[in-house]
Amino acid sequence: MKEYQTITEISGPLVFAEVDEPVGYDEIVEIETEDGRTLRGQVLESSEGIVSIQVFEGTGGIDRNASVRFLGETMKMPVTEDLLGRVLDGSGNPIDGGPEIVPDKRQDIVGKAINPFSREYPEEFIQTGVSAIDGMNTLVRGQKLPIFSGSGLPHNELALQIARQATVPEEDEEGEGSEFAVIFGAMGITQEEANEFMDDFERTGALERSVVFMNLADDPAVERQVTPRLALTTAEYLAFEKDYHVLVILTDMTNYCEALREIGAAREEVPGRRGYPGYMYTDLAQLYERAGRIEGKEGSVTQIPILTMPGDDDTHPIPDLTGYITEGQIMMDRDLNSQGIEPPVNVLPSLSRLMDDGIGEGLTREDHGDVSDQMYAAYAEGEDLRDLVNIVGREALSERDNKFLDFADRFEAEFVQQGYDTNRSIDDTLELGWDLLSDLPKEELNRIDEELIAEHYREDESAEAVQAD
Repeated sequence: MKEYQTITEISGPLVFAEVDEPVGYDEIVEIETEDGRTLRGQVLESSEGIVSIQVFEGTGGIDRNASVRFLGETMKMPVTEDLLGRVLDGSGNPIDGGPEIVPDKRQDIVGKAINPFSREYPEEFIQTGVSAIDGMNTLVRGQKLPIFSGSGLPHNELALQIARQATVPEEDEEGEGSEFAVIFGAMGITQEEANEFMDDFERTGALERSVVFMNLADDPAVERQVTPRLALTTAEYLAFEKDYHVLVILTDMTNYCEALREIGAAREEVPGRRGYPGYMYTDLAQLYERAGRIEGKEGSVTQIPILTMPGDDDTHPIPDLTGYITEGQIMMDRDLNSQGIEPPVNVLPSLSRLMDDGIGEGLTREDHGDVSDQMYAAYAEGEDLRDLVNIVGREALSERDNKFLDFADRFEAEFVQQGYDTNRSIDDTLELGWDLLSDLPKEELNRIDEELIAEHYREDESAEAVQAD
């Protein structure tokens, strides 16, 4: 292991040093400052005679007299089942006052790509307890389903609710006692948000089955690039070696991409769209594609990345590229939030591309797909009629149109609205759906099988009384 005192330049989070032997990309580096501190870094670029190093703790205190040591290995995460219940910083060091981690093994944080031939198709239902997701945009094991939010919207509350409530009901019914774990990776959040997360995890007992990684806003931007990789490495170990079903929640991917842009600027790279690096698509894909199931393995890795769209613009590079890679999106809506609806999920632009394979008889309920389709169609029609009401007034609408308007109002107020402490089973969600659909005339339910209508449709009691008279 050679030691160099050949630092030539320090630029932002980067240190440039001259070397006289080949150095590997992503190799871990130790930099010892004159005052005795040892800082860790990673090789970002290696060319003949010179390397650029990104320093995790920031470059404060480093000068040309600092010593640089190349360790000859890439960054590894110490993994063990005992990580459950622990809180770590963005570099994987414990910050909860607990004992040091004694790992079963150390795994490379870059991870190995899953062989497409070995992937199992995701089709088992995960119950989040949130009707707008379970009923309308179902999450399945091995899926990556991001939440597209905006600044000031309560995406953190929704993330915590999912972390608390998510289960695999299929295994609970079989009495297998589902081994379900949550990996929570926070990037660039404020201390206030961090306290809110930890209070909720501890208050609800969710911490017992969780591993929390915390990278705060005042931590180095470079560390933000490492945090999701540490979280996903831990998830892969628990899923594919310990047979857990792991849900990975990453918030906020916008902060992660800002860190990419900052480091790209320090390297004087040619910027891409809106100043983000041209390789951002590849970089995000390296993270998102680590979700999935592997043939012959019991466990699974499911991802819910959360991102705040700058200016609520869904064509911004971050949501735009994320939408290309992932299997749908959950859209949060500012108008619904201003009406006090919790969680403010707008089901119309939301989508789960794998939903159809994860619902139905034997998975959720045989009426799930039809009920979801019919509610979506009725709500979309009610939304269109709201625009018409603004022009002609409600009195100009027919009785049929008024029923669809009422449906849209009830759908938001009763189905989407549930608060952050209510955990609805899929049966509760579908029964609520039938309750709303029963306000519409039977002949309007053209997306539901007639046998299901006969079984579940609830005739209006007052209408039945009139008929009896």
